[in-house]
Amino acid sequence: MTKHPSTTATTAAGDIGRRITMRREELGLSQEDVAARTGIAPGYLRYVEQDATAAPGVATLRGLARALDTSVSTLAGGDADLPPGRGRAAGHAELVELGREECWKLLSTHGVGRLALPMPEGITVVPVNYCVAEGTIAFRTSPAATPAEATDTKCAFEVDEVDDALSQGWSVLVRGMAHTVTDPAGVRRLEEQACTGPWAGGERDLWLRITPSTVTGRRIVVG
Repeated sequence: MTKHPSTTATTAAGDIGRRITMRREELGLSQEDVAARTGIAPGYLRYVEQDATAAPGVATLRGLARALDTSVSTLAGGDADLPPGRGRAAGHAELVELGREECWKLLSTHGVGRLALPMPEGITVVPVNYCVAEGTIAFRTSPAATPAEATDTKCAFEVDEVDDALSQGWSVLVRGMAHTVTDPAGVRRLEEQACTGPWAGGERDLWLRITPSTVTGRRIVVG
């Protein structure tokens, strides 16, 4: 039986291990859950998560990516400093439509998306931190910031993920009306659900919700 180096307090997690741990905890999964989904020993997963010398192979990373509903590129950190989409197209790829349930599932895995809204100078696209709340997309901003201009307008919201290592990815598009949230109880619920504060910093306490009229998605599947 192959033995893996012991994981003690003297070892330090490597980048891959930290990414795996963070994603696993985001999904509320135990090491045993992920190991079972991937088909590896729980002890090996602990080693990968906790020891900086761990170097799992491509097959293991692919299994972990599937178990954690993410990409090999994300776990390996290949997208940390490079713009996505520069990989070579796969030879046998298929573009498939996603069902509404899967679209919402994917939306709930991310925390940053792109808001497209009409402005006097033309359609404008800006990134926002968001959360999925009661079948809507919610985000907070400053009354003086560009995203606040979406109030009471038709807008679009998009989230995507690109895996350059496997030349595949997905995107989800939400279209609907945006409205401000003024009810104190509603604001409190959104603040409790928010995974993080706005990355832009500053006073951004104006909450907006996008109530969807359509939710569509597509995925590139490599055969």
